[in-house]
Amino acid sequence: MHISKSTGEFVTGSPVNALLVQPPFKEYHLIDMDSKKLELLSEITKKYSNTYIYEGDCNKLLLKEVFPRANYKDYKRALCLLDPYGLHLNWDIIYTAGQMKSIEIFLNFPIMDMNMNVLKADPCKVDPHQAARMNAFWGDESWREVAYDKTGNLFGIEEKTSNESLAEAFRQRLNKVAGFSYVPQPMPMRNSKGSVVYYLFFASQKPVAADIVNEIFNKYKNRGVR
Repeated sequence: MHISKSTGEFVTGSPVNALLVQPPFKEYHLIDMDSKKLELLSEITKKYSNTYIYEGDCNKLLLKEVFPRANYKDYKRALCLLDPYGLHLNWDIIYTAGQMKSIEIFLNFPIMDMNMNVLKADPCKVDPHQAARMNAFWGDESWREVAYDKTGNLFGIEEKTSNESLAEAFRQRLNKVAGFSYVPQPMPMRNSKGSVVYYLFFASQKPVAADIVNEIFNKYKNRGVR
C-alpha cells in the first residue's frame, strides 16, 4: 500500500490490485526482499489458497520457482509485473520471459535511478559499480552507444542523449533481443513535479494484448505533464 501525497489516503499496491482482478488468475506469486512487507502480504492473502509468497531476490526466484510453472508446451501462460526499486533487475529475467513465449510483462524502467547514478554528463566519470548495475539491467554495455552521442557537437565531445532516446532503445531491445513480438511505446510515469521517474513498459507475443495496453497508455501518458 502507498499513501497518496495529494489526498493522504491509502492506495492499494500492485499485489492487492492483482488479487482483485476479475476473472481471477489461477495462481499468484509475490516476491519481495522486505520481510515486513511480506508479513503484511501474508496477512492480506491468507484467504487466497492459490497465492505463493517468496522472500528473497526475484532474479533468482523467478527463474527457479516461478517461470518453470508457465511453460508454453504445457499450455500455461503468465503475466509478470517487474517492479524494481531501481537498477536491481537482471536482464536474464526479461530475456527468459521473452524467449519462453508464454509470459507477458509489465516493467518499470527506472530512468531516474539511471540519471542520478549512471548517466553522467561526462561518460568518463561513470562509477564502475554503477556501470555494472546498468550492464546487469540492460544485458550488456550497448547502453553507452545510446546514452551518449557526438552528433552536432562541434568539438566531438560525447553528450548525454534524452530520456526518450534511451527508452526507445530499450523498447527496441525488448523486441529484437528479448524476442517479444509486440512492445508498445512505454508510458512515462511522473512525480508530483512532473518529472519522469520511470517508464512503464508492456511486452507481449499477442497483438490484441498490445492493442489494449496501448489504448490505456495513450489515455494516461500525459498525466502529470506541466
